[in-house]
Amino acid sequence: MGQEKIERTDEEVIRAIGAFGGGIAGSGSVCGTLLGAVAVVSSLHSRGNLEERENPRVWGLSHKLVRQFDKLTECYGGSNCRDIARLDWHDRDAVKEYYCNPDSRRKHCIELVGDFSFFLGELLEKEMARQNKP
Repeated sequence: MGQEKIERTDEEVIRAIGAFGGGIAGSGSVCGTLLGAVAVVSSLHSRGNLEERENPRVWGLSHKLVRQFDKLTECYGGSNCRDIARLDWHDRDAVKEYYCNPDSRRKHCIELVGDFSFFLGELLEKEMARQNKP
């Protein structure tokens, strides 16, 4: 969704962030939704090599994402995947239950991804409008 908003769809970038799920490669660490959102913002303002200058807006926008994500995940006791999904991604039976049982904690993840994606979309729309102003 983020790439569509900034009109820069790149399958290689999607491949590069593929292991963000389950809190960075199933470790239960930082939620991949937050990481993916920061990656989109970085693609707008970060540098592609050491010779380029980085736009400081990358930090302000990324901090907005982190603050909003912290607000949305406060009810889970933290913003890590282990706090939200409460799942051992290495336990195949637990993962199967997570995906197959409509009453599993997956419903929390789906709601969180939707809410955070909405916030990201609004943030990107404002940023693109700001960039397009004369």
